[in-house]
Amino acid sequence: MPAKGQVALPDVVQKSAHLSTSVRRARAAVFTVFGVNGFLFAMWVVHIPSVERRTDISHATLGSLLLVLAAGAIVGMQASGPLSDRYGSDRLVTISGSLLAVALLGPALSTHVVTLGLSLFVFGMFNGSLDVSMNSQAVDVERLYTRPIMSAFHALFSVGGVIGSLVGAATLAADIPIVVSMGGATLLGLATIALCRPYLLDVSTSIDAPQAMSEVGHGRFSARVLALGALAFALLLSEGVANDWSTLQVKEHLGTSDGTAALAFGFFAAMMTVGRFCADRVSGRFGPVAVVRYGNVIAAVGMLLVFVSESLPLTLAGWAAFGLGLSGSVPQIFSSAGNLGSGAAATNMSRVVGMGYVGLLAGPAVIGWSSHFVSLTTAMVVPLVLTFVAAAAAGIVRPRDAGTREAG
Repeated sequence: MPAKGQVALPDVVQKSAHLSTSVRRARAAVFTVFGVNGFLFAMWVVHIPSVERRTDISHATLGSLLLVLAAGAIVGMQASGPLSDRYGSDRLVTISGSLLAVALLGPALSTHVVTLGLSLFVFGMFNGSLDVSMNSQAVDVERLYTRPIMSAFHALFSVGGVIGSLVGAATLAADIPIVVSMGGATLLGLATIALCRPYLLDVSTSIDAPQAMSEVGHGRFSARVLALGALAFALLLSEGVANDWSTLQVKEHLGTSDGTAALAFGFFAAMMTVGRFCADRVSGRFGPVAVVRYGNVIAAVGMLLVFVSESLPLTLAGWAAFGLGLSGSVPQIFSSAGNLGSGAAATNMSRVVGMGYVGLLAGPAVIGWSSHFVSLTTAMVVPLVLTFVAAAAAGIVRPRDAGTREAG
């Protein structure tokens, strides 16, 4: 019989085993949510040409509507943070993920530019909301897991994107109507989110909700949040450059065919995914600062190779190194934002994610504008400089002392 105030050893072991099992299940559930998000977004992307034809709009109009989608995403991100702090990220993941799956039907059913614009705003809003809430949930799981796992969550988003691209391509090749393929994706998304729901972590009871809301009610950004947001802006801008311009850079600089030039993005995306699966181990052994610092040194070397290379193999190696180097940095930034010590963790996350998302949108525009004056290869000096700056500023992601609180 244990002394008063003590807990019997079997009870401790049982509680520890239960916690371990629940955390492992939560990790699997959040992995799945990240994969579903990547899958649903990829299903939209591969069907963009079909939607464009169905609504009979020009490329220019489509470009404007994509900005509407981005605006919706930013609105969703900023709303999701305070709501996650108030009601729990598990609830926001469930609601946002389910509504995102349903919103996927909007573009598929649209036959006019107005309805398409509205549906894209709604789709972007729920995608942005899910982005913040699932990252907040991932931070909660990582905190209990006691070792870094954030990069692996982001890797699952990439895997989901690949699966969605393959499924979408297969449905297009089989001439399956867009409403049917998107409807199937919607049902799959709803079912998967419903299956994950019981295993998500409910940490809202551990947060002083009124205090959390009061910390963010005045809307101020702390210096630390601004610094993390600026770093996210720089690195997602660089990622956006690779997403939209890597293929054209190879084609213009080396005079290759379209198919050969497409290998640049393929190498970048593949190494980005591989790097995300490996970054957690590096972070666990050497810390998040090392991931950001040395990762961006690798990215800078890769971009320098792209900048000076006149050979296809070396250029592809440069884009691969760029993807590998960037892969682990953004997850470390998001994890740092979610662990600032404030009750308003998800709100801090939403601010950092929002600033990063603006960078993701700005990158392609900056390079496009620059290409009116210099070659695409010369314009790559922008991500080259930004990765060097990020390497120098890597100390921003260093974990704070447990007792230190971050003002909202």
